[in-house]
Amino acid sequence: MKRVQAFAVWTLAVGALLAGCRTEPTPRPPAFAYVTNGGSGTVTVIDLLSFRPTATIPVGENPTGIAANPRKNEVYVVNSGSDNVSIIDTERNRVVATLGVHHRPYFIDVAADGKRAYVANSGSANVSVLDLEKRAVIANVAVGAAPGLARVSPDGKLVVVSLRGQDAVAVMDAEKLAVRATIPLCKAPEDIAILPDSSKTFIACTGSAQVAAVDLSNDKLLALLDVGRTPIHLALKPDGGQVFVANYDSNTFSDITTTTNEVGGSYLIGEKPVRGVVSADNRYLYVSNFGSDTVAMFGIDTGRLLTTLRVGSRPDALALTQGHLLVVNAGSSDVAVIRTTVVRDRARDVDVPTLRLLTMVPVGKRPNQIAIKDVQPHTTPD
Repeated sequence: MKRVQAFAVWTLAVGALLAGCRTEPTPRPPAFAYVTNGGSGTVTVIDLLSFRPTATIPVGENPTGIAANPRKNEVYVVNSGSDNVSIIDTERNRVVATLGVHHRPYFIDVAADGKRAYVANSGSANVSVLDLEKRAVIANVAVGAAPGLARVSPDGKLVVVSLRGQDAVAVMDAEKLAVRATIPLCKAPEDIAILPDSSKTFIACTGSAQVAAVDLSNDKLLALLDVGRTPIHLALKPDGGQVFVANYDSNTFSDITTTTNEVGGSYLIGEKPVRGVVSADNRYLYVSNFGSDTVAMFGIDTGRLLTTLRVGSRPDALALTQGHLLVVNAGSSDVAVIRTTVVRDRARDVDVPTLRLLTMVPVGKRPNQIAIKDVQPHTTPD
């Protein structure tokens, strides 16, 4: 009996010792989604733990494009109506600076090192270069007629600018802050995708149902690839092996193999597809269908449509985060939160993908774009 009691005491003591040594899991840093509301002049902040709106931030007039800084706790909002950029401190969720740019900006892109951002001013034929450490505009570089989008390469050395007004693309040297080449393309170039190794870029031409492939090592047009009508958006696989083209007026998307510059095929996906995003494992493509109020899930490896889900009115911008797909619904002024899962059916030896609508988060009027930001555990100075 005494042995049993002694063993019990020893067990409790060891358990207490182990409990005292056990480390608690590191809490995940807070994460937020930021949604620009063009009709409200605001940005809605959504907590990605509770999927509830946590703040509404006044910005400029008609906010459109938005981007998060990968190195700092900041988000940048392009205000198309007031020709400026609002800088949001994501620790306090308030605007800490506003930078004036030139006429009719719509999009912003941030370099991978978080030091610079680039804004194409469609009404001023130039690109504003922002120093994000100094919070200042350091240059306005003339690029050509009606620049739609300025995309910085992953290595930060180049900025590719689509020129809708002259059916061309400008390649800008990011160090010299000067255009080094202007390359004629197809009609009305718009969206841009640059490969992870910064070797090549693809540009969607909405006016000629084509995608241009350009070699960035020698500024040479490699190919004009026929896709569907009104190619409006490019979604690049994280591994860079394929780029997917949303063809708005063909109700299809096309896939392009980036190594060979060849179109593999075009697939019916839904009515008026506008945006696409690829999962981190390179296996699934998600497409928002503006005309049918649905989101489609496509299996890249299997080459087939897997499932669709009805969301809000006029689904547009997409973002993937922590196993969830966020869909900005421009018509119903909300964001659909969708749980994405793939379950293995062992009896049939197949993966069964599912899309499940969790909630709808109200935002402001005419929401446009969305950016995801994990807030890092350090302070951001004003």
